[in-house]
Amino acid sequence: MGKILLTEVALRDGSHVVGHQFTKEQVRYVVEQASKAGVPYIEVTHGDGLGGSSLQYGLSKEYDIDLVKAAVEVAGDSIISVLLLPGIGTIEDLKEAYQAGARMVRVATHVTEADVSKQHIETAKSMGMETIGFLMMSHSAPPEVVLEQAKLMESYGADAVYVTDSAGAMLLGDVQARISLLKEHLSVDIGFHAHNNLSLAVANSLAAIEAGANRIDGSVCCLGAGAGNTQTEVLVGVLDRMGIDTNIDLYRMLDLADYVRANILPAPQDITSGSFIMGYAGVYSSFLRHAVIASEKFGVDSRDILIELGKRNVVGGQEDTIIETAQQMAEKKVSV
Repeated sequence: MGKILLTEVALRDGSHVVGHQFTKEQVRYVVEQASKAGVPYIEVTHGDGLGGSSLQYGLSKEYDIDLVKAAVEVAGDSIISVLLLPGIGTIEDLKEAYQAGARMVRVATHVTEADVSKQHIETAKSMGMETIGFLMMSHSAPPEVVLEQAKLMESYGADAVYVTDSAGAMLLGDVQARISLLKEHLSVDIGFHAHNNLSLAVANSLAAIEAGANRIDGSVCCLGAGAGNTQTEVLVGVLDRMGIDTNIDLYRMLDLADYVRANILPAPQDITSGSFIMGYAGVYSSFLRHAVIASEKFGVDSRDILIELGKRNVVGGQEDTIIETAQQMAEKKVSV
């Protein structure tokens, strides 16, 4: 088994947890320490990617391009990556990120909509960026559909394609079925991004590696939407025990986790009833905060809202639907 390439996502996925309020100082510290630990890729953007700062998705404390610049200043040998969701981020946002020093982009689409990534992947490749296809909500499509969409991203020039468990809904067999099929039929790297809503993020990441993935996402101190992501420092330690190479300094990552826990994490990143329901219902992991807000506004149980969103197959980028759904549920409740 070859080297596992790890992308640290706390400064992007973790943005959801802190209400997109990361400061340049926090970004510099986390990036510098992660770089010293040997983390090869570090993702920095608004939780919903480039251009995500808005009333709909949440306003950032600082412009995400400024955060990218701050990260690049202290990144050392680490590559700074950005996330881009077509329809939220634009080609101009991508070009700005490149000018700020980002050298990898992950172009994220819903698992059945890879065709909307073509222009963004091709543009990133033309600028010389390492370019990753990111198939969100991969649990919601059969493995054969995931493969079909991954092939599209590969044909556009993606250097790797990720199976992305945005809802934290996958079981080990779900991961193995998708990753093994991509490994068999694609010539590019295969990646996996987990959420811990069913307490399976580390286990699912190991299942992905065993099935052929060589790129894995982690988040220090589990800082990420819902119940968080695969906990970087734990994964590094487990892989070390298994004799799998990451070239990441475990003790430095443990020290960084202690810093994040004491200075950034607003509350313990455990599996609450809300985050569990997201995995159980199969809804996008960043929906929890929006569902709680909608619950308080309309007097509808946030768990019922999340389950209803799962039934309606609401996907990332449709956060405005959460308010609409809660309002409809409240009106139905009153009419009954």
